[in-house]
Amino acid sequence: MANNKSAKKRIQIAERNRLINKSYKSTVRTLTKKTLENCEKYKKNPNEDNKNLVKASLNKAFSLIDKAVKKNVLHKNNGANRKSKINTFVKNTLTIN
Repeated sequence: MANNKSAKKRIQIAERNRLINKSYKSTVRTLTKKTLENCEKYKKNPNEDNKNLVKASLNKAFSLIDKAVKKNVLHKNNGANRKSKINTFVKNTLTIN
C-alpha cells in the first residue's frame, strides 16, 4: 500500500491509464473481427457494396491501430504485425473474386 501522496497519485494514474489501454485494445480486436467478417460476407456475395464495406472497415481498423501505437498502447511492431495480418487477409479476399 502507498504511504505518501505521490505514490497514491501514481496508483490512480496507473489505473486510469490501464482502463484507457484496455478499451483501445478491445476496440482494436473488435474492428479486426468486423473486418474479417466483412471479408467473409464479400466472399459469399461479391458486389460493390460489400467491397466498400470491407475497405471502410479496413480503414477504421488501420486508423485505430495507428492511434494505439502513437499513444504507446501497442508497440509499433505489434501494430505493424496486426495491420499486416488484416491486410493480407483482405487482399486475398479481394483478389480471389
